[in-house]
Amino acid sequence: MAKDSLDINVGPGAKSHANRDVQSIKQKKRKSQLTWYIFLIPSFLGILLFMAYPIFESLRLSFYQSNGTIENFTGLDNFKTVLTSGPFWNSVWNTFFIGIFQIIITIPLGFIFASLINSTPKGQNFFKVIYFLPNVTSIVAAAMIFAFVLHPEMGIVNYLLDAAGLPTPSWLSEPSTAKWGVILLAVWHWIGFVIIICLANLQAISPEMYEAAKIDGASGLQQWLFITIPNMAGTFAFLLITGWIGAMQRFNEVYVLGGPNGSPARSIQTMGAFIYERGFTGFEFGIASAATYIMFVIILIFTFLNLKISNMKL
Repeated sequence: MAKDSLDINVGPGAKSHANRDVQSIKQKKRKSQLTWYIFLIPSFLGILLFMAYPIFESLRLSFYQSNGTIENFTGLDNFKTVLTSGPFWNSVWNTFFIGIFQIIITIPLGFIFASLINSTPKGQNFFKVIYFLPNVTSIVAAAMIFAFVLHPEMGIVNYLLDAAGLPTPSWLSEPSTAKWGVILLAVWHWIGFVIIICLANLQAISPEMYEAAKIDGASGLQQWLFITIPNMAGTFAFLLITGWIGAMQRFNEVYVLGGPNGSPARSIQTMGAFIYERGFTGFEFGIASAATYIMFVIILIFTFLNLKISNMKL
């Protein structure tokens, strides 16, 4: 009886009207999707032209001896040349040395600064802005300023060291101290980012944990050691991995301070600078492409090791 009543109420005209409504909704949905696809076309073309194509072209060039106009297929010779090159392994050593000390210094120092700022009841935003300013400064401009700051005779660093009765190094003029000049710049530039990330995690730790520890008689240092630091493990792992990837790709500041060959005596030439030197000043595009892929493998291996050591999940 109910079915008969339904058949009476929903006649052929109503069904046709409902079908037209459904088709209209589908057409509007297709038009909306088409509009979004049209807006995505420029980005998609940009990815193809400026990311996908250079990756595959660089891979192709790594098997050729090329100066940009003449190309000869050489197989794996470019990879052998790079792997047996003294300057390349010197650039790997420089990259690792600067990167390791940048991470070892910046993460603990940034965490201590973040803890102090977090414990300050007033003026937190002021300190956040002050410490984060270096991170938004162009690394090229910062490197140019540091060239004056670390000047052996006119720089303010040596002026302060001399005033304190300490020895005044030549910084960027000697191979033994040039790396430390780059490390100093890298720490100054990156520490603001480390502080902001650490602060975000510090403020996310539950206050109830600290209150429970206080009731149990834990001191401030014990709370910091046994509550704060263990809860920061994920943040430390994130900073370690992102800092390491950035350190492996270091180029701009060493190019400004030491040129493509990393003067003095290639002491600050990184892997990125080695690739630039061979590709754009020596016109050895095959060698530069092979070095690029070797650098990619090195970054991949050490990132994987960092993930394993820090037990961080992607």
